[in-house]
Amino acid sequence: MRYLPLDAVDRALMLARVGVSHIDEIFADIPADKRVSGLLDIPTRKSEIEVERILSSLAKRNVAAGSVPFFVGAGAYRHHVPASVDHLIQRSEFLTSYTPYQPEIAQGTLQVLFEFQTQVAALTGMEVANASMYDGSTACAEAMLMAHRLTRRKKAVLSGGLHPQYADVAATLAHMAGDEILRLAPDILASEDIAAAIDDQTSCVIVQSPDFFGNPRDLAPIKAAAHAKGALLIAVFTETVSLGALRSPGEMGADIAVGEGQSIGNTLNFGGPYVGLFATQSKYVRQMPGRLAGETIDAEGRRSFVLTLSTREQHIRREKATSNICTNSGLCALAFSIHMSLLGQTGMQRLARVNHANAVQLADRLSGVKGVSVINECFFNEFTIRTPRPAEELIETLAKKGVIGGLPVSRLLPKAGLDDLIVVASTETNSDEDRAAYAAALAQCL
Repeated sequence: MRYLPLDAVDRALMLARVGVSHIDEIFADIPADKRVSGLLDIPTRKSEIEVERILSSLAKRNVAAGSVPFFVGAGAYRHHVPASVDHLIQRSEFLTSYTPYQPEIAQGTLQVLFEFQTQVAALTGMEVANASMYDGSTACAEAMLMAHRLTRRKKAVLSGGLHPQYADVAATLAHMAGDEILRLAPDILASEDIAAAIDDQTSCVIVQSPDFFGNPRDLAPIKAAAHAKGALLIAVFTETVSLGALRSPGEMGADIAVGEGQSIGNTLNFGGPYVGLFATQSKYVRQMPGRLAGETIDAEGRRSFVLTLSTREQHIRREKATSNICTNSGLCALAFSIHMSLLGQTGMQRLARVNHANAVQLADRLSGVKGVSVINECFFNEFTIRTPRPAEELIETLAKKGVIGGLPVSRLLPKAGLDDLIVVASTETNSDEDRAAYAAALAQCL
């Protein structure tokens, strides 16, 4: 057994050491109906060339995002990434570098992280940012835990406009820690009364803007309501490009801002890896998870970089760690930073304007299709449409016509009774021909 060197005796010793009699006991927290019993119905062995052929044939069943008019968003966006980004991140000194465990000899890596932090702080309007996290959803959950530590409370109120997968990750961590979660009902019109849900036990309120349905939110009143009860406001965003057009979380008074940085420098990549953005006020910095790279001068007066703060268990005693995040998505953070450097402030704002204009044009076209309506009063580059047919069925029919029309809300909120809604995104990668093709295909399907 070349790839399975342990025999039955070895496995028995390992199980005894961790205090279980059978390996299934290790997975006791996974519901029985979610576990696979027995072997999967696949061949037990194939040669390398056979595996390559099989996987290639399976891959051909996918429709690549760039091959047809593509309007999926909902947390993962197709943007143009300059060729120079990919060229630079493949340099060996970047591609092979990892966590700066020895900061004094990782000056290049630390400078990259320092510049990245500076950009994220500027984008979010916050005072300090960390050196990135896994992705937006885990950054959101870590922000919740940070708020618990700061307020010494254990209850989080989640807006009904928060991305369902972000809410799921937060709920999973809360469940395992014994914390309380209050998830408000899905809020398609951004009309929920969040203030009424905040009580004296609330640690934080988590609100996304633009929200899952595409509605920009004014966070200032929510911040005031949260602070009146001693709670913190966590602002979430899934589309970084929106920060080129909308007021930043910091401007609206957020205590912590988190989001997904995939839109800048990182392609869709079949779902990852992505890069989580995390920023906060400087007074909270010691409870911020992950790492913080700082600037100083060395013994000879030269500019240099240090690992200023590292609050994870690999660096300090486990009981004092604020996070067990094991990586900082360094290569994805570098891609983000290079792309941001190429854009600059003016380029970022221009990109945001193009995104918004494209989305407005698409909304006008789709709302002109009989039976289709746009539910949003305002939006950035993403909005929600209501259709006279079930959304899941309609998206599949559109795909057969060569148009990837968006995300059926029922896919992520299957029990919410929102089967007729589709979240649609239009970025700078969509042409007028793409928008016309979508409207024409939708009209045919209906």
